[in-house]
Amino acid sequence: MMKKKYLSAVVAVMAAATLAAPASATAEPVTAGTVTATTATVPETKTTPSKAPAQNTPVRTVRPGERVDAGQGWTVWLTKQGKYWSGPDGYENFRSVVDGNIDRSQPGVSHQSHGGENGVFHSGLYYGTRAAGRVELTDADGRKTLATLVALPGRPDWGVWYVHTAPPQGGSPAVALYDRSGKLLADLPAWDF
Repeated sequence: MMKKKYLSAVVAVMAAATLAAPASATAEPVTAGTVTATTATVPETKTTPSKAPAQNTPVRTVRPGERVDAGQGWTVWLTKQGKYWSGPDGYENFRSVVDGNIDRSQPGVSHQSHGGENGVFHSGLYYGTRAAGRVELTDADGRKTLATLVALPGRPDWGVWYVHTAPPQGGSPAVALYDRSGKLLADLPAWDF
């Protein structure tokens, strides 16, 4: 009877340890006589707990030339020729969608960023799809930030995304374009400065 209680206690402790282990932990089977249990070891690499799938970002439709307040002194606007943006300094920038520098026959994403110690304004084009679901930035620590999406009426095969992030910690974030079903369409890898 004592062995049965002891065995039940061991199984209960092992089950509790298994349930309390992080989802990213690795498991190694341990055999003790006829009882098999699982022990959890936490890997040395930093992991992010799994999360529910990211939600799509609604695409805001804007008129050609309509100024969109992108926050913190930044403005974006679209014309049939491409994306325009300006910052707190008032200097205007332009990224064409008609000069042949992007291939709108297949999904893609571009990235421009401006900022410093107070934060960074990121923006770019997404193109080659009428079914954009979201643009997501991933920083060096694995934090994901969803961008705001804007497009011209009629859902052309391109649009603009923008987002603000904290100051960079050693590089440019990865940028990914997903469709409405959550499928990755295009991405730009992160890079160090």
